[in-house]
Amino acid sequence: MKAKKAHFLKIEHNIARLQYLLASYKLTMDDLLAMLNENHKKLVTREDIIGTEINVNLLKRIDKIFEKGLHYYLDPKSPEISQDASIFFRKSNFDIDLNIGAKKIVHQFEEFKISLSAIAKLAELKFDRKVPIYKIEQNAKSVATEIRSNFYPEFHDALRDFLKAFIGKLAENNVLVFEFVETWNKRDKANLDGFFLNPNVIVLKRNQTAFRREIFTLAHELGHYLLNIEEVDQIDIQNLTNDKISTIEKWCNEFAYYFLIGEYDNIIRNLDIAESSNDYHHDLVESISKNTHISQIAIYTRLLLEKKISPSNYNAIRADFDEKYRLKIEEDKKQKEQEKLDGFKQGGSVPKAINSPLLISTIQAAFYEGIINEADVCKTLHIKPEKLDDYLL
Repeated sequence: MKAKKAHFLKIEHNIARLQYLLASYKLTMDDLLAMLNENHKKLVTREDIIGTEINVNLLKRIDKIFEKGLHYYLDPKSPEISQDASIFFRKSNFDIDLNIGAKKIVHQFEEFKISLSAIAKLAELKFDRKVPIYKIEQNAKSVATEIRSNFYPEFHDALRDFLKAFIGKLAENNVLVFEFVETWNKRDKANLDGFFLNPNVIVLKRNQTAFRREIFTLAHELGHYLLNIEEVDQIDIQNLTNDKISTIEKWCNEFAYYFLIGEYDNIIRNLDIAESSNDYHHDLVESISKNTHISQIAIYTRLLLEKKISPSNYNAIRADFDEKYRLKIEEDKKQKEQEKLDGFKQGGSVPKAINSPLLISTIQAAFYEGIINEADVCKTLHIKPEKLDDYLL
């Protein structure tokens, strides 16, 4: 009997706070109902939600979507819609249809950006822009050549080391870069690769199986920073040839290519037509890829744009790369399954996100000024307490 009473327990909630969440996630009440009723026989109705009281269990189901904590919905103060609070209030359209997982990630880092900005202000730190805002009318290759000396890092053969150095180089220029890592069993995986938040924040999705894609994404988002135009992106290298994408996305793709390829672009431009007689320049393309960390398919895409490979040959090469990647993923999966059958311990540590040196220095300054404590340092930098001395001494 007590369990039945608990099941039907209702509490007062502030519907304005839920409406704010819906607006900030660009969701309608019908969208929310569809998510709540998925795989449920007893359907939730609008009336179950919009009243001054709500079933506790229903509120818990709602919070599984937004992950704000039940206290959020009980707060009598209604939040104000502000452009400073969310990119979803500042921008009406995006180049991709973001799923709920992507929207959660964007909100998470939007809130983190606001929090970090407040901490930096209290610590009297400023992240002044070191380069001008460029115009979409300017040539992407010229801009890439111009800023490369300040933003391109020391080259490392190891992909992750190069990415880390790239993030460090942006930190030197007061651009904050954050990585986020999604575990294999996460329910709502974000359908994005990266995004830029004004004035100086870039967020990347860790791509453990394709670091070259993550590196290209970072260069693409750097393009958005240079233009000072916010966007949430799902990067497709083949979109370099797609006339349907926006002028801004095309510019950022062009910029990313020229920024990463550097002097090797001259080799690409002087190549003969890639065909079977020269093995489609496979060895040369592979060498350039290793020396620039641009994927081979991105280089072949550039050859297609330069009319140095036929569309049919390009599509065949692309299909071959896709098949090799599929087989590699399949082989890795089979190996893990076999290891499990053989009794080997499964799992391993989750990849650790790279911390920007600019984030570390900001948190250090805030700690020394007494603005945050040791627990805050550990939480923000995702480090264990025993590692604290490595960052604070």
